[in-house]
Parts: sequence; C-alpha cells; structure tokens
Amino acid sequence: MKSINICFSPALYPYYSQNDDKTLVVVVDVFRASTTICAAFAAGAVAVCPVKSLNEAVQAKARGSLVAAERNADKCDFADFGNSPFDYTPEKLYGKTLFFTSTNGTSAIETVNNSNSAEIIIGAFVNLQAVADFCIERGKNILILCAGWKNRFSIEDTLFGGALIEILIASGYFTANSDSAYVSQILWKQAKDNIFNFLKDTEHFSRLKNRVLDNDIHFCLQKNTINLLPIFNKSKNLIELCSVG
Repeated sequence: MKSINICFSPALYPYYSQNDDKTLVVVVDVFRASTTICAAFAAGAVAVCPVKSLNEAVQAKARGSLVAAERNADKCDFADFGNSPFDYTPEKLYGKTLFFTSTNGTSAIETVNNSNSAEIIIGAFVNLQAVADFCIERGKNILILCAGWKNRFSIEDTLFGGALIEILIASGYFTANSDSAYVSQILWKQAKDNIFNFLKDTEHFSRLKNRVLDNDIHFCLQKNTINLLPIFNKSKNLIELCSVG
C-alpha cells in the first residue's frame, strides 16, 4: 500500500518532504493557477513555463514571449493574459509556449522544484480523474501540496485534496493516516454535494466574487471537464502535457 498525505501550505512543505524519489507531488491551486494551466493546455498550448517573480515575467515579455501574470487576483498590466481560464483560447495559444506567474500556484511549484527531486504534476477539480488515474498508474506515495493564499490555508485546495484522497483510497492501492488527510476527507464529505455553496463565505471565493469573476468560480469548481495531465519537466523547467484516457 502506498501512502497519501496533504500539506496545507508551501511554508509547511519542508516538514512533509521525504523519500523524494518515491514521491509524486500534486500541486493544486483551485482558484486559479492549476485550473488555468489545465485550461491553457486544453486550448492547445504546448508548454507552460512557470516563473515565480514578476521581473522574470517582464523579461520574458520583452523577449517576445506570451506571458500570463497575476497578482492578488488581478491581471498585471504588461501581460497578455491574467489568471482567468477564459483568457485562454486556441486562437491565442495553439502550438505556443506560455510564461506564467501567479500569486500562489507558481510559487508552490518552485517550492517543490527547489527542494528535492520529487515528481510534480498539476491538479485541479477540472482534471481530478486524470490526476487520480496517473497517481494509480505511477504507484508512488502521494503528497498533495495546497498552494493556499500567500502561504495561508485555503479551503478550496483542501477540498480537492479530500476528493483525490477519496478516489485513491477507493482504488485499494492507497492508505491515508495523517491528521491533515483525515481533516481534508471530513471537509470533502461535507462539501461534495454542493461545493459552490460550501465555499460561498470563504476568503478566496469572496475575493473573486468581488471582482465579478463568478464564471471563473464556476469553471474552477467543475469536476473532470479537462481530461489532460500537466507534468513538470525538471530538466526543461517546463510544464508539459501527458494526455490520458
């Protein structure tokens, strides 16, 4: 049996990182980076290059690259795209590489990449089953890393963790015994029948709602609408695509 664990914040990641070569890390930022990365690949992007700093993104833009940049839920003025999945269309992205930076998601990816050699994939509700299938196929211990909000806890990422843990335990190949995994499963059981309603009074939901991004919220909370699996290629420092199903 392989183990599943969930880390609620990138700041806590060093306390969960161990047996790196035997671990698959699922980075999740439901609102919105991991969802948007999936949407970019669905629109035909060939690769996404995650960068942590705005300076790196500005430099990429100056070189003529396509750039997505968001801070505090708002699109950066210099960028071609923000962090809304609706920004990404085949007309703009098909066959292209995108440089991408966000408040939380790209920082979480860098945290793992800089710390160890663990394998990294990108998870969201929109590709939940694709993530689960890959986890089962790989046969490694699973660590779900929640991007959260500026290193703070976020419920939406934790709910994704609970949903993934539920599927993996049901497969019969995994077990989850930590307190964090237990709590995420409890929250998921309470929320699963109406995720939208469960989250309506939470911080990031309200942050997006106040910006009239209701469509983004609904998109991010739909399950299994994108049957694609983004995987981080450490040697290239690129997120690439593994088609599943």
